[in-house]
Amino acid sequence: MPPLSMMIKPVSAACNMRCRYCFYADVSANRAVKSYGVMDRATMQALVRRAFAYADGAVSFAFQGGEPTLAGLPFYQEFVKLTRQYNTRNLNVSYAIQTNGYNLTDEMCAFLAENRFLTGVSVDGTREIHDALRLDAQGEGTWDRVMEGIARLKRHGAEYNVLCVVTEPVARQGKACWDSLCGHRYLQFIPCIDDFGGGKQPYSLTAESYGQFLIDTFDRYEAAFRAGRPVSERRLDNYMMILLGRQPEHCGMAGQCGLYFLAEADGGIYPCDFYVLDEWRLGNVNETGLRRMEACERARLFRETSLKRPERCAACRYLALCRGGCRRDREPWTDSLPGENRFCGSYRRFFDERLARMRALAAEIAARPPAPV
Repeated sequence: MPPLSMMIKPVSAACNMRCRYCFYADVSANRAVKSYGVMDRATMQALVRRAFAYADGAVSFAFQGGEPTLAGLPFYQEFVKLTRQYNTRNLNVSYAIQTNGYNLTDEMCAFLAENRFLTGVSVDGTREIHDALRLDAQGEGTWDRVMEGIARLKRHGAEYNVLCVVTEPVARQGKACWDSLCGHRYLQFIPCIDDFGGGKQPYSLTAESYGQFLIDTFDRYEAAFRAGRPVSERRLDNYMMILLGRQPEHCGMAGQCGLYFLAEADGGIYPCDFYVLDEWRLGNVNETGLRRMEACERARLFRETSLKRPERCAACRYLALCRGGCRRDREPWTDSLPGENRFCGSYRRFFDERLARMRALAAEIAARPPAPV
């Protein structure tokens, strides 16, 4: 069997913040059970046992939410303990956690550093934008609290990156948002998605603004590399990989959906965190092994339908770079066929205006010797 990547929601949809655009609040509202509570030890044990029975080579566990730190430090201590117990073949194990950074204690940061968790912290560009969109339960901005959490991660030597959701306000201030965040060096900009119902909000990202955002951030990315102070941004890094003939690691840029096993708190398994819906539930680790779930009809259908693209895509000169984009950006589907990626115009404009420079930068990256470790 292949290496295993598993995403885990230990507290389901529970969160200590009230971000205005939270996609998982919409996902969980579109299923029979909105929240499955906190994962219990029996389910945790079954999940870890199934993971090591399935995988070869490597196992990656990534914790998300909701807000995964609400599970508490003892949860993660027990999880690492069970991982060591069941990893009888000494597979390579990696951990990651995506957090809003609101409640990163010294004890938690020390644990994350000691056990080499890669910690993603959500920060939305500038203080002004962040505090308007990422609110606590009392409706107050959270920038200062999140910056304190990042400072704790740094003090304890924990590896971290910054994730920024690209809403319309972020896209319209792309340069300022890059400048605000580039000191963290490892960045990830993720386009905001609309609810399944398709309703638009003031923060909803438009194709026009996203196209300009891609141009603005590439210009900063390119300048940072040439100044000898490179900044890693996941999407742009993946474009460089594609231009250099390598496979992208970003699932939304691969051209088809894989199956990385999303585990909800009750042990239910789904093919993707954008589709943690009753119609895509593959099974439960308390009852069924991962191999059987991988081979089930729902899993096959999820993978195969992601290959469908509008006819226009086949003739597009940018298909090798775009590959149709993330399945979620092609909602809603009609008669089992996807719509055009809602950011098609964004990508076309970006490639029209910057592809020549992207190719040149990729060649420079390939030619530059790696930095000493």
